Amino acid sequence: TLTAPAPFADETSCQCQAPHEKLTIAQARLGTPVDRPVRVYADGIFDLFHSGHARALMQAKTLFPNSYLLVGVCSDDLTHKFKGFTVMNETERYEALRHCRYVDEVIRDAPWTLTPEFLEKHKIDFVAHDDIPYSSAGSDDVYKHIKEAGMFVPTQRTEGISTSDIITRIVRDYDLYARRNLQRGYTAKELNVSFINEKKYRFQNQVDKMKEKVKNVEEKSKEFVYKVEEKSHDLIQKWEEKSREFIGNFLELFGPDGAWKQMFQERSGRMLQAFSPRQSPNSSPTRGRSPSRSPSPPWVFSKASPPSSPKAASASLSSMSEGDEDEK
Repeated sequence: TLTAPAPFADETSCQCQAPHEKLTIAQARLGTPVDRPVRVYADGIFDLFHSGHARALMQAKTLFPNSYLLVGVCSDDLTHKFKGFTVMNETERYEALRHCRYVDEVIRDAPWTLTPEFLEKHKIDFVAHDDIPYSSAGSDDVYKHIKEAGMFVPTQRTEGISTSDIITRIVRDYDLYARRNLQRGYTAKELNVSFINEKKYRFQNQVDKMKEKVKNVEEKSKEFVYKVEEKSHDLIQKWEEKSREFIGNFLELFGPDGAWKQMFQERSGRMLQAFSPRQSPNSSPTRGRSPSRSPSPPWVFSKASPPSSPKAASASLSSMSEGDEDEK
């Protein structure tokens, strides 16, 4: 586990214990003893240290089974002379390399062109760099003599990211970064911004704040309307379900074949039975001959048919007398 940054070469006494003998790439790939790691060197400017730098160092570190990675970082004087102005100064670039997990040792103020004396001093076995010819300091390829000596091992560049690309983004979006830093408390003098541009940037910041507030209000309003619509939909759905349930219960109780009609029929039948009990059947012995009843005499007039006139009454009496005589 890494618990400390990589040491500087001029502050460490770390040296190979075994005699430094020249290795071939084939020997290095087979593996070396623990006390004789393959010493691989990678150099660069490493301005605005990014993932492309880290990936190149990872490749250099893993070229061989047992390797020790030394990284040379050029000073500000050499860099400004041969390449151009940097964003980070040399101290910042040194520290960035020290905190990369693949780096075992950092060499400050590294030479622009590698010399045999430098290689011998640091006991470097191989130099790792991408294979694209690097023209600088009047040379078509500063690594040409390293390649001829059989000490060069190529690495692959990471496409899509470089220090130049990052700087290009900053230059392209300069106004946005200037406005952002003004908001964060930087002064116009620190940003090298004129008085007029400062006022313009601050006004634009105010406009953006108002737009953001309006946007937030619109989003909250949309969210509120959405919640109301969602709740109303749920409420309507619940009303529909309850109304169906109510109608179904009503039909079960008061429908054509509902429970209320059956209950009413049963109660009405009981009431009719209570008010008009059923008569005895005709075959009943008590109905055929009742001891309490005697046949009415023929002279008794029926209430249902009273005589309509005196003549009719006398005629009926004469007929009744005749009938009595015949019976005698």
